[in-house]
This record gives sequence, C-alpha cells and structure tokens, in this order.
Amino acid sequence: MSTQIYKAGEAATEIATVAVVGLGYIGLPTAAILAGKGLDVIGVDVNPLTVEAVNQGRVPFIEPDLGIHVAGAVSQGLLTAQETMPEADAYIVAVPTPFREDKTADLVYVAEAARNIAARIRPGNLVILESTSPPGTTRRMADVILELRPDLAAAANGGRDAVLFAHCPERVLPGRIMIELVTNDRIIGGLTPEAATAAAGLYSTFCQGSIHLTDAATAEMAKLVENAYRDVNIAFANELSVISDNLGIDVWNLIELANHHPRVNILQPGPGVGGHCIAVDPWFIVSADPENSRLIRTAREVNDAKPGHVVAEVMAAVEGMEAPVIAALGLAFKANIDDTRESPAVEIVRRLALENPGYRILAGRSLLGAKLPEELEPLPNVTSVLTDDAVAAADAVVLLVDHDAFREIRPEQLAGKAVIDTRGFWRTTA
Repeated sequence: MSTQIYKAGEAATEIATVAVVGLGYIGLPTAAILAGKGLDVIGVDVNPLTVEAVNQGRVPFIEPDLGIHVAGAVSQGLLTAQETMPEADAYIVAVPTPFREDKTADLVYVAEAARNIAARIRPGNLVILESTSPPGTTRRMADVILELRPDLAAAANGGRDAVLFAHCPERVLPGRIMIELVTNDRIIGGLTPEAATAAAGLYSTFCQGSIHLTDAATAEMAKLVENAYRDVNIAFANELSVISDNLGIDVWNLIELANHHPRVNILQPGPGVGGHCIAVDPWFIVSADPENSRLIRTAREVNDAKPGHVVAEVMAAVEGMEAPVIAALGLAFKANIDDTRESPAVEIVRRLALENPGYRILAGRSLLGAKLPEELEPLPNVTSVLTDDAVAAADAVVLLVDHDAFREIRPEQLAGKAVIDTRGFWRTTA
C-alpha cells in the first residue's frame, strides 16, 4: 500500500462507542480526547486504583491539562472506566510493550488484550494497536483474535477484513500530550486499505494534523525510526560530553560554538536517555535485523553507558569524604513531568546507593512528592526530602533533571559543595 493522505469523510465505518485498553500516559489522554468529541468511551485497565481514579474524574499521573479533559468527560457521562472488556464499535489498544533482558519486545500485554477483545468483538468492528511495537505486531494481534474467533475469520471476503485491524502509533511529547494529540500529524497503517481508512475516520474526529495512510508494518517501523533517529543524535552529544570531560573541554560551550555552523544542530547531552520510547524503541529495530542495525545498536549502548559515567563523576567528587551526603535532583526521565520509566536519573541513584552503602542520598522532591519510584524504595540509604533541605545537607549536588522548580536554587546554596550538573542547567541560567 503506497502512502496516501486521508481526506475527511472517507471513513468506512460508523463508530459511536470506543473501548480504550490501557489507561496510561497515552491511553487515558486518547480516551479523554475522544470523549470530548462526543463519543461514548469506555476505558479498560487492570489496575483498580486507576479505574477508580478515572471514574471519579481524577488523573493518576501528572500531565498538563489532562485533568480538565478527564473531569469534563466523566461529568458528562461520556467517559467511564472498568476492569473488564466491554462490547464496542472500536478498540484502541494502548498497553505497555517493554523489552526483555535480551532487548527483544515483550508483547505479553498486547496478546492478553487481544484475547480479551476476542471474547467481545463483533463483525465489522475496528481494532487499533497504538502501543509502540516491532513490525508485524498488528498482524500477530489480529491472528490471536481471529484464531479465537473462527466465526469472524470466515465471515466476510474469505476472512480478515470481517474485522478491521490497524496500527496508529502515538507521536506525542510528555508534558505536551493534550496539545500534540490534536496538532501532530498521524501515521495510520492498516492490514487492509479499508482498515487504514476506517481508523483514519476515527482519528479525524480530533486530529487537526494530516493523517498519512500506509500499511501496518510500515506504520510500526515509522514510529521506531522516529525514536531511533533521536537516540542516535543524543548519543552523539553524550559521546561528545564524555570525550570533552577527558580533554578538559566545556562540552556546552563546544556544542554552542559548533552549532553556529548553518548545517550543524547538535543536541544537548545529559545523564542518559529514558522514557517509554527513545530508550526502548531502537532495540525493536535491532532485534528485527541485528546484522544491519550496527549504528542504532551502538547509539543505544552509548546512551545506556552514560549513567555509569555520571556515577563515576559523583564518586570522584566525594572521594575521601566519610559518609558523604549527596543531593540527587530529579528522578523523572525528562523535565517537568513525573514519569520515571527507564529514567537514567533513577538508575544513577540506584547504582550510587547499591555500590556505596556508606553514602546517604537525598532525592530532592520536585513533581513526585514524597514517594520514591519502586526501584529505589527498598534502598535504606535513599530518602525523599524537600529540595532545599537536600541541598543544604549535601556535600555534593547532582542535577539529573532540569525541572523548572530547580531554577529557584540560588548560587549561594551551592557554595562550597561539589556540583555535578549533567544538563548544563546552572550554566545556562547563570
């Protein structure tokens, strides 16, 4: 199927009820946006606390403007949540797709969602996979459903288009999800052209950007390529930062100077790469074709190694101190959100604590409140305290995430302390 631009009004199905499976950082915003357009939306999640929160009009994580959309949709009766799969005209699957220890995709949640949908699906329904996935996952999801429902597989035109299957990867930035869900272009790939068109008709109810139609495998690969591109470019910046440290060069100044070239735009280095996309998706390409993905693999290895470099920097800064106190500022994977999935900041704190039981590590609160991520909760030498208290007590201050809240830290608060600024944050705000 060649790439086409969807034109309004080409939808092949009439959709009134949508089940969104997985009410996380992508599923819940999508559900709220669709409900805001007048569709009857039923959110499905295995976590009873999430279901309870949504039914009360609350959001169980931080995302600007999402709370307003959820509360409004729930109050109008257009958005509800439950733990069991309902009947619906369309199903949007937005469940996690983590990777295993060998870096291959773990599709257990997609398979479970498919089995639950199979029990409720009807002829002519639309099933959309939003979860970021290796090429071929949409086809495998369809196979699971149709193997459990041979009546549907044999229903129309010899089988597969009795139910329409498509892939529509999310392309949003945490912290701007409610804006970018509406304004960004979308890529939609169908197992059939009819499926792609039907899915585009659903997304056109709220998407103001262009909707590009293609086949499912190409749509799956497009999302992986977008994030691998970012990962490779971040790896270049992170590798430069390590080289610059060894040569005694200010990497921030170096990049600023190099970027004055009209065709150079080097990204900013950091403590590593985190999140549910950039830190994960490139591995799906590597696992799909290990022999020919050498650059992508190397970029992942460079970025995965950066937390170890930061750990070494911190240990060097407090060498010779007895029972040093370290303020670790920020645990999320990027600024001004509370999402710690695959966060290099969490990995740095975890490694510092495990490798140095004599250290006392104070995680300065930002958006996370007093609760530590589950990876850090069992560690006796890591505690969450107010940011000012953490800085005041610290022998070394490690800036891991450039949350705006940390701009309130004054230079005099850092006087006499070792400072490891992994984001060039205070250099740019001085």
